[in-house]
Amino acid sequence: MNPADLVDALHDALPQTQCTRCTYPDCRGYAQAIANGEADINQCPPGGAQGIERLSRLTGHRIIALNPANGREGPRQLAVIDEAWCIGCTLCIKACPVDCIVGGPKLMHTVIDDLCTGCELCIPVCPVDCISLVNVTGERSGWDAWSEAQAAQARSRYAFHQQRLTHDKEENDARLAALAQSKLDNLSDASRIGDQAELERKRAMIEAVLAKARARRGETEH
Repeated sequence: MNPADLVDALHDALPQTQCTRCTYPDCRGYAQAIANGEADINQCPPGGAQGIERLSRLTGHRIIALNPANGREGPRQLAVIDEAWCIGCTLCIKACPVDCIVGGPKLMHTVIDDLCTGCELCIPVCPVDCISLVNVTGERSGWDAWSEAQAAQARSRYAFHQQRLTHDKEENDARLAALAQSKLDNLSDASRIGDQAELERKRAMIEAVLAKARARRGETEH
C-alpha cells in the first residue's frame, strides 16, 4: 500500500469524532502521524480496543492497550446544554467540529442529538459550565457504541465545517483588504495637505496589511 493510500485507509478506520484526544487536531492528522511513524495505534479512546485492532491490521503493528494518557474507552457521551443557565455566548458553537450546536448570540443554544459525536470540546469553553455529558449507549463502548454510518456522517460534517471556516476567513480577509485599500486611497488624497511623515507611516502600515492579504490569497489558491 502506498503512503497516500495508507493514510486514507487509516483515516477511514477512525471513528471521526474529531475529539483531539489523540493529541492531533483531527482524525486525518492522527492517521497521517501513524503513517509517518510519529504516533502509535493506541491513542484513540473513542475507537477503543476495536479501533486499535483495525489500525493494527492496516499497519502490521502489534495490538497494544489503549494509552491511558489519551483517555479511556467508554460509552458514547452526548452533550446536553442546561438551557436555564446558557448565556448565548456562542463559544460552544465555535468549538463544535461538526456544527451540531445551534443558536445565536445572546440566545439559548441547543445540541442536535443525532449529530453530536461526544467529542467533549464544548465542555471546557463554556464560561458558565452549563454543558454536561450523558451516557447514551449504556455498557457499549468503542465501535460497539458507534457505527460506520455515524462515522461517515461526522466525517462529512467535519469537512463542511472546515470549508465554512476557510470561507469565513477568506471573506473577512477580503473585507479587511478592501478597508485598507480605501484608507490607502484616502491617504493619497490627503497627502497634499497633511503631515507627510505621518502619512507615509500610515501608508506603510496599510500596505503591509494589503501585502499580507495578498499572500493569504496566494496560499489559498495554491
